[in-house]
Amino acid sequence: MAKISAGILLFRRHPAGVEVMLVHPGGPFWAKKDAGAWSIPKGLMNEGEDWLAAAKREFQEETGMAIEGECLDLGQHKQPGGKTIVAFAREGDFDPASLTSNAFSIEWPPHSGRTAEFPEVDRAAWYSIDEAMEKATQGQRPIIAALAEKLGAKPPEAGE
Repeated sequence: MAKISAGILLFRRHPAGVEVMLVHPGGPFWAKKDAGAWSIPKGLMNEGEDWLAAAKREFQEETGMAIEGECLDLGQHKQPGGKTIVAFAREGDFDPASLTSNAFSIEWPPHSGRTAEFPEVDRAAWYSIDEAMEKATQGQRPIIAALAEKLGAKPPEAGE
C-alpha cells in the first residue's frame, strides 16, 4: 500500500497578500539546504486514521500548536517519491519563535555506532505565496498553488 501523509498549510492574510507558514526539516541531511527544502507540517497517517485528524496531530507534533476547527480541503497530491500528501489549510497565526517539534534518532555520524537525536522540524517561517513556491519542495508546490486558487489569489505555476 502506498504511503499517505496528512498535513496542514497554515495561512494568514496581510494587506500585501497571503502568507503561508512552512517548516524546515531538522537533522544533518537538511542543515545546509534552504530553497526547495521547506514543507508544510505533515506526517504519515496511522492505519484507519481520519485524514484531518492525522493532519491536526502531525501539525501539533511538528510545531507545538494545536489546530482547532474546520479546515479547507486542498486535495491529494502525489509526490515524486510516490507518497501521497492529503493537504488541508487553516487560517491562523503562529510565532515561529515558539516552535517545539518532536524528535527522531539516527546513527550520527554515519557508521559511528553513536545515536544522535534531532528535531523533526528545526525552524518555521512565514512566506508570501511566491516566496513559498521557491522555498517548498517541488512536490509540495501544488499544495501552495491549491491554496492560492481557493483564496482567489493568482495561483503560481506549481512547476516553477
